[in-house]
Amino acid sequence: MTPEITTLSNGFRVVTETMPGLQSAALGIWVSAGGRHERPEQNGVAHFLEHMAFKGTATRSALRIAEEIEDVGGFINAYTSREVTAYYARVLAADTGLALDVIADILRNPAFDPKEIETERHVILQEIGQALDTPDDIIFDWLQETCYPDQPIGRAILGEAGRVNGFGKADLATFVEEHYGPDQMILSAAGSVDHATIVKQAEALFGDMTPRGAAVAQPARFSGGEVRRVKPLEQAHMAMSFEGPGYRDPDFYAAQVYSTALGGGMSSRLFQEIRENRGLCYTIFAQSGAYADTGTTTIYAGTSGEEIAELTSLTVDEMRRAADDLRADEIARARAQMKAGLLMGLESPSARAERAARMLQIWGGVPPVEDTAARIDAVTDADVRRFAGRTASEEALAVALYGPVEDAPDLATLDARRAA
Repeated sequence: MTPEITTLSNGFRVVTETMPGLQSAALGIWVSAGGRHERPEQNGVAHFLEHMAFKGTATRSALRIAEEIEDVGGFINAYTSREVTAYYARVLAADTGLALDVIADILRNPAFDPKEIETERHVILQEIGQALDTPDDIIFDWLQETCYPDQPIGRAILGEAGRVNGFGKADLATFVEEHYGPDQMILSAAGSVDHATIVKQAEALFGDMTPRGAAVAQPARFSGGEVRRVKPLEQAHMAMSFEGPGYRDPDFYAAQVYSTALGGGMSSRLFQEIRENRGLCYTIFAQSGAYADTGTTTIYAGTSGEEIAELTSLTVDEMRRAADDLRADEIARARAQMKAGLLMGLESPSARAERAARMLQIWGGVPPVEDTAARIDAVTDADVRRFAGRTASEEALAVALYGPVEDAPDLATLDARRAA
């Protein structure tokens, strides 16, 4: 299952990975344009554009787009992140050509009908409202903004309601013109696929496009800080982040192993001490996220207003303790969890297609899965402990608190506890 890669003369890249024994295929277009590529006045337009892609083209109505894929039993969807927008489908092998034709049509020939823009604007405003009513969702937007204030990478992907209310056809068309060039796109397919056939169709569908140059994002600067929003909710929500490595940083895998050992599962430090031993919460976890030039180690938990101070302080204490005595067996377990998650996840053609696209965007090639597993295995106990110590005591801290959080310790108190 070695990926095959072809680059068209205009910079459009095609990567495929054949998975023997499958009767279906996953394929999509990954565009190197997301929330962090927006100017301040554009915040939310990348996500709005993703929605509008399914609202009709010059030759297909919104209903026809859905029917053509679902008539053959497939599905089609999209997502917007801070660095990428993806449009993808899953179909039976015989319908791969149809799926690619539909995706090409919605990317190259969007109608941007004013009536549909108004309809989808209302849908997105409902989505923003839903996020605001979901504390363990919106708190991460506030945390991101606190980590990276006044920067594109810190702004909410959905945008603010006031700005979304002002977007029109010209705003959508401008973002397409600026960021949807062939050299900013990757067609990735996995499953029962034939590379030569897909390349030939890609040439017919995208080969006439003119290159526009790589998208340039404002460099990220992690600042840290505190946001506290008091509201009479049932739960007090706490999220904290520390700057971590970007995905090209040598410490990338050490950060992943550390966050897994700290709060990545039921056997992790945070879960065992704060949930199992103390009973202070139902949900607590740690995770590591990465971008091109920065990353975050993030911890989230929810508890009662009466116990938020204890939970937050204990979280910092557990981080300090892990920096001092994280055991070899805990680190080995974290490595095993990561490798198992990687390998089991890649039994899906959708996951294979996404991995190939992202690896090609990041590295210019697709490293074998075995190489990735070897990089995880190469993380030493000393690497993890060094990273744990730096995170616990040296990295800037960002904290977001929401709900009955009047008694939660402030940033200065947490930083003092870290330094004690």
